[in-house]
Amino acid sequence: MASELRKLSSSDQIHYPIEKKGDLRIAIIVSTYHHDITSALCLGAKNHLVQEGLNGEKIEIFYVPGAFELVSGATLVSNCKGFDAVICLGCVIQGETSHHDYINQSVAQSLANLSMIKGRPYIFGLLTTNNHQQALERAGGVHGNKGIEAAQAALAMIGLKQNIHREGSKIGF
Repeated sequence: MASELRKLSSSDQIHYPIEKKGDLRIAIIVSTYHHDITSALCLGAKNHLVQEGLNGEKIEIFYVPGAFELVSGATLVSNCKGFDAVICLGCVIQGETSHHDYINQSVAQSLANLSMIKGRPYIFGLLTTNNHQQALERAGGVHGNKGIEAAQAALAMIGLKQNIHREGSKIGF
């Protein structure tokens, strides 16, 4: 189990220099299903981005009904506005049927596809837990806030993209 191997929410940080942090535009797409969880994820993500030097007015939050709609929301938002990254936050709690598997896999695959097609980071910040308590523990509880980790991933990917485009970049082998 991951929690036995390392403390959750203590990811090894990737630090590529990011130019003009105050000019970055970030979209946060938030599912309103399990609002108590997703609002905590959103707050964690936005606060972390601001603490890292981003302009809070350039971080826009958009709401969608459920986890499945995160992909549609991300697509609509990024087609209309020039965002540097799109962070998708939601929560799917396992029920009595396999419905959660279809939702989780669909959202993960679709966000990966969007990242490849659009050439910008679409961050998967979807909690996929067995019960409500596990979700609370990952939305600001004992296992940290996965919204913060999603924001960290967005910044790491923006930094990677900026550094790849620099002349003489020494990223990779």
